[in-house]
Amino acid sequence: MRSLRMVKTWILAVLLLVGSLPAQAQLTIDVIGGGASQIPITVLPLGNEQRYEQKISQIVSADLRRSGLFRLGAVGSKRPFPTQVKDVDYAYWRSEGAQNLVIGDVVPRPGGKVEVRFRMFDVGSEAQSLGFSFLVDSRQLRATAHKISDLIYEKLTGDVGAFSTKISYVVKRGETFELQIADADGYNPQVVHRYDEPIISPQWSPDGTRVAYVSFEKRKAIIYVLNVFDGSRKVLAAFSGSNSAPAWSPDGKRLAVTLTKDGVSQIYLINADGTGARRLTYSQSIDTEPNFSPDGRYLLFTSDRAGSPQIYRMRVDGSGDPRRMTFEGGYNVTPRHSPDGKSFVFIHRNQRRFNVAVQDIATGQVQILTSGRLDQSPTFAPNGKMILYASERKGRGILAAVSSDGRVKQRITAQAGDIREPAWGPLLNNRRKESPE
Repeated sequence: MRSLRMVKTWILAVLLLVGSLPAQAQLTIDVIGGGASQIPITVLPLGNEQRYEQKISQIVSADLRRSGLFRLGAVGSKRPFPTQVKDVDYAYWRSEGAQNLVIGDVVPRPGGKVEVRFRMFDVGSEAQSLGFSFLVDSRQLRATAHKISDLIYEKLTGDVGAFSTKISYVVKRGETFELQIADADGYNPQVVHRYDEPIISPQWSPDGTRVAYVSFEKRKAIIYVLNVFDGSRKVLAAFSGSNSAPAWSPDGKRLAVTLTKDGVSQIYLINADGTGARRLTYSQSIDTEPNFSPDGRYLLFTSDRAGSPQIYRMRVDGSGDPRRMTFEGGYNVTPRHSPDGKSFVFIHRNQRRFNVAVQDIATGQVQILTSGRLDQSPTFAPNGKMILYASERKGRGILAAVSSDGRVKQRITAQAGDIREPAWGPLLNNRRKESPE
């Protein structure tokens, strides 16, 4: 297969089951609206995929459709579906209106392995535009499908895909709180911590191995760090008073946190092992909700030092005075930098509603992206194209997502319980490229 680039890899599971805590029902994602112009693509069933529970073509199609940027074409009436270059009838697929065509097959290999091969063609130019192969365990077909979606997304949009990432969130069932982690499409949710006291503010480490969060299980706010691979956890901050709002530095070596150990809520830096707490802000007001810039040089944070909650920006090294960033309205909180560092998302009170907004750092221009009654906890996808946040529908807490331009919207619900406090995990590159065959 001279035109097929081979990628032979074990796609590692990002999570292990933690203890005996059971898996939960998957989240349901509904797409509302779409991009201004959608890219046409036809994803055909892969050869032999019907032998497996996880149908790769269906997962890829769902990923691309969920992004709002693609228009999925019909699979046509011609059978059998092509699986090799020689099988592609370009004239037929042009007549069906196909522009980008995805084919492939799933080939059993010794030892319980399968080889997933896929190709994408530009039907108009009658040329292959993409081709990869993955050697994986048969239980990793869903993860492999997300990898394929990422490759297609990047090829056709020029942006990195985020279908292979994870999300974390808190589910409240009665008086019980569960910290859960799931695939970005809502599948494979796992309970990683459960307690009958509130759990808030989960935040992923940059390498995707740990989640820092706040638990009230000791009847006070304490920050813990959980290892998502083995379920172990340790206390990061349990000073007198409240310990809250953890935020990882881009290198994963430090966190910014909010502590009241000196009397009022102020922002501190602390090493990832819990040592070396150092105060950053010195005001008599409430300073909280820190967030690092992608280059690690700046922090955004919320403060009421001007009389109402507003967003400020300061240097991590403490030099210079914090600079106020928001001026529209009397309530702007929970800032989060975009992955490229050019903007930040936050919660803005819009008359009597609390909505997700985004502000350009250089120009100060603000765009309100949502219209819910009580939207909270915004978090960027690691490619910066979507924003996940907490909202409500019919009295229940749900998650929702909106594209950074406001055009694409998603509603994410669970079968039971209120969902809140989302955090989108980082991009993970566990793909090893080899020479073409």
